[in-house]
Amino acid sequence: MTVTLTEKAEFRLRAFLVGSAPDSNVATKGVRISVKDGGCSGYEYGMEITSKPQPDDLVIQQGKVQLYVDAQSAPLLEGVVIDFVDGVMDSGFKFTNPNATDTCGCGKSFKTGDCTPNGVPCS
Repeated sequence: MTVTLTEKAEFRLRAFLVGSAPDSNVATKGVRISVKDGGCSGYEYGMEITSKPQPDDLVIQQGKVQLYVDAQSAPLLEGVVIDFVDGVMDSGFKFTNPNATDTCGCGKSFKTGDCTPNGVPCS
């Protein structure tokens, strides 16, 4: 399983982890990455700060950040590169997914082959 963070993404995620754990050990915190049905193209990326992985999560160490990848989402996330962009018009995490056959203009949603669920309009 390969999920890669760029240097900027790792830096931003480390800042979130430190900020979310002022009274506890940052080493036990990680970022859970998943894919769920939704978004304008059919699938939508999910990221959340968590204290521990789910029992079936795949654990990946990227620099100083623990990534917990949802096992059911893993085939759709194989080879993903996560970057952080900071621009005038758009800032946030950007996913470059080699499995995506199409992406939405918002950049938060994607489609893969024939197995993608129906999308919903961007809000």
